[in-house]
Amino acid sequence: MAGLSAAGRPSDFAFRRLAKPEELRNAEELQREALGDDAPLAVPAPLLRLLQDNGGLVLGAFADIYLAGVTVSSIGWDGSTLYHLSHVTAVRPEYRNHRVGLRLKAYQRDEVLRLGLSEVRWGFDPVYRPSASLAVRRLGAVPDGFLAGYFGQLAGAAGAGRETDRLHVRWPLASPDVERRLTGEAPDPATVARRHAASSAIVETETGDSGLRVPTAVGEPSGPSAQLEVPFDLASLQSHEPGAVRRWRHAVRDGFRAAFDLGYVVDDFAVVPLAHERRSFYLLRAPAVPGTAPSPAGR
Repeated sequence: MAGLSAAGRPSDFAFRRLAKPEELRNAEELQREALGDDAPLAVPAPLLRLLQDNGGLVLGAFADIYLAGVTVSSIGWDGSTLYHLSHVTAVRPEYRNHRVGLRLKAYQRDEVLRLGLSEVRWGFDPVYRPSASLAVRRLGAVPDGFLAGYFGQLAGAAGAGRETDRLHVRWPLASPDVERRLTGEAPDPATVARRHAASSAIVETETGDSGLRVPTAVGEPSGPSAQLEVPFDLASLQSHEPGAVRRWRHAVRDGFRAAFDLGYVVDDFAVVPLAHERRSFYLLRAPAVPGTAPSPAGR
């Protein structure tokens, strides 16, 4: 794949499989540092060793000899299809503006294709904008299911009362849309703005007491295109209006359930400037009428 293959990248980062025991220990430490409240989901070094030696992939991004990011995946099987299941992609905070996560996933794609597999699957927190933007907009992964409370309650103080919903995605590695997304081709801002304006709102929001947006109502999508809003800055919301986080999670959960029940498909994610405010939305298209071609809906 031109443009994002590790071999074609600038020399500021090197991408390779982790092999040495100290590298795997560093990878475990990096996950715990980078995942924050999700640190209980970090893959420990002994399991990283086993995955690496038994069909899995433990891939690192290095700045000189310093491990800047890691992505971990293993063989998956659903009864009919072999794929790679991506467990975690974590990047040290100081490298998050260097597209390390994107570049790690592109390297993961190269390696999974080299194994002879054509799909990667994973789940991510549906209200966390950076994960949605990476998976859907930048990589072209396709959400296909909503998993409510998937991990139950996580261990430790950070997990107390915290919900663990996940949006499940499939990443068809050889699809033309994935190729386009990875080379930077995506709907331009004007096209996205027009589509957003013509879309039905699944989650209605307003500005809360802190000046941050909070959900006020959830409805069903209608028409050929719909949009589902999520917090633009979850960390700020947690700091300034923590009670609204639970409201957001429940609104997004109910919104996705309504959309998926009606057959709507998520095909993009975008940040849209509206009235001097940046807001983030999943963009969905209605199911195709039998016997007709599906609408491209901006893709």
